[in-house]
Amino acid sequence: MLSARDVSFAYDGALVLDGVELSARPGEVVGLIGPNGSGKTTLLRVLYDALRPRAGLVSLDDEPVTSFGARALARRVAVVAQEAPPDLPITVAELVLLGRSPHRGAFQRYSLEDHRLAAQALRRVGARHLADRSFGTLSGGERQRALIARTLAQEADHLLLDEPTNHLDVRHQHDVLRLVRTLDVTTIVVLHDLNLAARYCDRLVLLHRGDVASSGTTDQVLTAEVLEPVYEIAVRRLCQAGTVQLLFSPLTGADDPEARVGGGHWPNGDMAESPHPQEERR
Repeated sequence: MLSARDVSFAYDGALVLDGVELSARPGEVVGLIGPNGSGKTTLLRVLYDALRPRAGLVSLDDEPVTSFGARALARRVAVVAQEAPPDLPITVAELVLLGRSPHRGAFQRYSLEDHRLAAQALRRVGARHLADRSFGTLSGGERQRALIARTLAQEADHLLLDEPTNHLDVRHQHDVLRLVRTLDVTTIVVLHDLNLAARYCDRLVLLHRGDVASSGTTDQVLTAEVLEPVYEIAVRRLCQAGTVQLLFSPLTGADDPEARVGGGHWPNGDMAESPHPQEERR
């Protein structure tokens, strides 16, 4: 289990996370959601020890992540970061083999078993045919599959993803998250699209101004009462085939007697689909 207890973090004295609590149990998919600047990416970086909190504790199976060496932590926690370079001058097969690095000594060559595991990882994500392609020539969806294959070759039991659907079209957003759901690992994923979070996450942590505004199941968090004060947008919640579906519209004046419909302020009954703002870089 990966957990954060009372975690705070500041950039140059400006508090970005303030007493955050989070836990991801074995096999769960936990979504980190919240407006731009709420601290999602920063929290993810703290979880994999790329940033050290000013207070609080991040632990992996009750051991502080700071007690793991870099190689030992990489054997347990795999990361697909937002800033993955799009033009690496290596093939997809070479990229996926990098996932085996935590299991090799500094000057050890990759073994036949490493190559077998890398090929197996590519097959698992449906990308074996991309093995000889240059990583820089791949589409957004293909890159995400290759990066996830690298994490599978890493054989970590925890996976952290920062906006894996960023810049993907609708089909590939669902393809990537369906793939994540099939992995037998504990997953924490930063998502902006709340409807994707509703469909693919077991639990959600909603951040607002560096604090946890709400945490729980998708049913508990994805309500108008919880979301409207945080996103400052009217929310209407539907349920289709057992999955929560959210509709969004700009807020109208609270004094409009016709404005409040089904948990949101709806001007003239209009409904707008979910916006997709870009993720903050921190």
